[in-house]
Amino acid sequence: MQLMASMKSYDRKIVNLAIPNILSNLSVPLLGAVDTAIIGRFDELYYLGAIAVGSLVFDFIFWGFGFLRMGTTGLVAQALGASNHQMIRNLWLRVVLFGSLIGFALVALQNPIAHWSLIIISPSEEVIFYATEYIRIRIWAAPATLLLYGLNGWFLGMQNAKIPMITTIVLNMINLALNIIFVLVLDWKVAGIALGSVIASYLGLFLALGIFFQSYAKYWESGWSREWQNSAFWEPSSWKEWLGVNRDIFIRTLCLIFAYAYFTTISARTEDLVLATNTILLQFWYISSYGIDGFAYAAESLSGIYWGQKNIQAFKQIVRRTMQWGLGLGLGLSALFYLGFEPLIMLFTDTSTVIEQAQYVMLYTVIAPIVNSVCFIWDGVYVGTSNTKPLRNTMLAATFLLYVPLHLLIAPYMGIHAIWIAMIIFMIARGSLLSIMAPHYFSVNRS
Repeated sequence: MQLMASMKSYDRKIVNLAIPNILSNLSVPLLGAVDTAIIGRFDELYYLGAIAVGSLVFDFIFWGFGFLRMGTTGLVAQALGASNHQMIRNLWLRVVLFGSLIGFALVALQNPIAHWSLIIISPSEEVIFYATEYIRIRIWAAPATLLLYGLNGWFLGMQNAKIPMITTIVLNMINLALNIIFVLVLDWKVAGIALGSVIASYLGLFLALGIFFQSYAKYWESGWSREWQNSAFWEPSSWKEWLGVNRDIFIRTLCLIFAYAYFTTISARTEDLVLATNTILLQFWYISSYGIDGFAYAAESLSGIYWGQKNIQAFKQIVRRTMQWGLGLGLGLSALFYLGFEPLIMLFTDTSTVIEQAQYVMLYTVIAPIVNSVCFIWDGVYVGTSNTKPLRNTMLAATFLLYVPLHLLIAPYMGIHAIWIAMIIFMIARGSLLSIMAPHYFSVNRS
């Protein structure tokens, strides 16, 4: 009975964190899916290609600096578990400082970013023209987006998933409304999609800051504004740990982005039909990924706080239960994609050639949620405990020793299937390597 009660307690904590995360996470790819559907209604495929390529560039930029969220959640959760309130304040100020500096630096570098990214991807001339327009508008969202990453990471570390859920859903609903107005009403096409993202990002940031100062006023009144002058804030040892964690996550994330970028680049260099088809199918990947990531975020928050408390028994239970929840959701999503594949595809496009091409490679989209769930949950556990070096190393190995070489090896024989097979094997390798390494990092008796 005591064991059952304990399991229910862990499940309750997981679900209370995961459900808001799932709702907020799903609003992100759903917005991308709606954007794709809106642009996909135009006859010219290069509009859809421009959104795909432009979004890829910002995947590099924004995902690359995703350490502002990921690195913050685990460290804040551990500080909360250890009741280190000064470190909690310090981490908030650090993400605000770094998010602002990096965001404005990206705005200043918008021209070389647009120029070199499109040279590397090498899409068609029409796609280049509209993708350049998209990039030069949307880059102005960088400061707001990166600050929101840091703030949401801090909230999750404080075991509060509701604030990120509220801000993310409101941001994306505003973005959706603006995109409909700008594209379908004003006919601004690609520029309208980009401008909607910029406006919505700043409104989302202002909402998050407003909620923060209202909900955490007692922390601010107790000395937040004086932390800048506090010698502990500038202590080299604490900065070294924070920067080390973020460095590893940065490298890990760049590898992941590279994998998706390589996928899109191969698609773009084939033909516009393949690019359009794979862009739509990746929306299914993103939807399932963001959904399962709700449990990965719960794993970050809860594993971090129990790791900070040195409660190894509770930590192991959280790992086990979040893995089970993640696999369960992955199974459900795979079944949904299998049973409803054709009607789901038709939500994005009514072009018969794109639909036929998508059906030709549908298997990879169907099995992806199950395959991906293992590595996603492990990501959350390793990040939550700040064991980021194995994340970095396994990602480097899976990307450059397996994914790219495998694709180059089988591409001449497998055609369009080659890049999908390489991507599936890449995800399997990530989950397998992290599972093999877990006993070394998490079997130490910390109780």
